[in-house]
Amino acid sequence: MSSFTKPLIIEFDFEGNPNKPYVLRAPFSYYTDLLPVTEIDVPAGYRTDFASIPRFFHRLLPPAGRYGKAAVIHDWLCDIDPKICDHITAANVFDEAMAVLGVGRIKRALMVHAVKWFGPKFQPVGAASQ
Repeated sequence: MSSFTKPLIIEFDFEGNPNKPYVLRAPFSYYTDLLPVTEIDVPAGYRTDFASIPRFFHRLLPPAGRYGKAAVIHDWLCDIDPKICDHITAANVFDEAMAVLGVGRIKRALMVHAVKWFGPKFQPVGAASQ
């Protein structure tokens, strides 16, 4: 069953990296049924920007809304090396995590389609190039 298992403890640190100004101060975990690895562990010290939403849309969708924890998990899946999933699966985990957090279906669909279309494109290590 999908669930967040630890609280998200972050600190704002614009000096370290203005593109990813939030730093996890404690490990953060999420269980998923969508990956071969069922527990996604984000280590303390990881930097995130939450949801990478263009500033123009911040009034409608701020970077850290109810979906903030899901955005951290998605960022981690996009950044880890070696990759354990492709960008489509990472977007599906993002959708699953937002559902766990109670984000509405329409908002989830909008955000998931945005990361599938405009987010980073990658394949897991060992996957054949297309």
